Amino acid sequence: MNKVILMGRLTRDPDIRYSQNGMAVARYTLAVDRRFSRGSENGNDQQTADFIGCVAFGKSAEFAEKYLHQGTKIAVTGRIQTGSYTNRDGQKVYTTDVVVEDQEFAESKNAAAQSMGGGYRQDSRPAPSAAVDDGFMNIPDGVEDEGLPFN
Repeated sequence: MNKVILMGRLTRDPDIRYSQNGMAVARYTLAVDRRFSRGSENGNDQQTADFIGCVAFGKSAEFAEKYLHQGTKIAVTGRIQTGSYTNRDGQKVYTTDVVVEDQEFAESKNAAAQSMGGGYRQDSRPAPSAAVDDGFMNIPDGVEDEGLPFN
């Protein structure tokens, strides 16, 4: 079985392109925390991150384009896909990506604002509607249920 579950933050805004048949393709990198013990004198665990490339297609890619941006914490489920190509120098390059099957917000907008020092949006795009008191984000007007990547 090929199943991956990740939770992390986008390292930058998704890169959105459209195939020749008009299907949206979103590529982004997730920084996923990794905890490990290095046997340090004080016994504290150190933290580092893995940077994992993800690719989403169709409605999931359109969702990423509209709502995801640098620093957004999301949970992703998908599958690992490997491939290779020959670059301009004639060298073979091997790739590993997570093909996104589902992506969800992993924190409320208020929590994101606190963890990012209050600066939730780093660009001039309009923010999705504000989180309600229970911490969940309202679905903006004009978004149909079938356009969301979850039920």
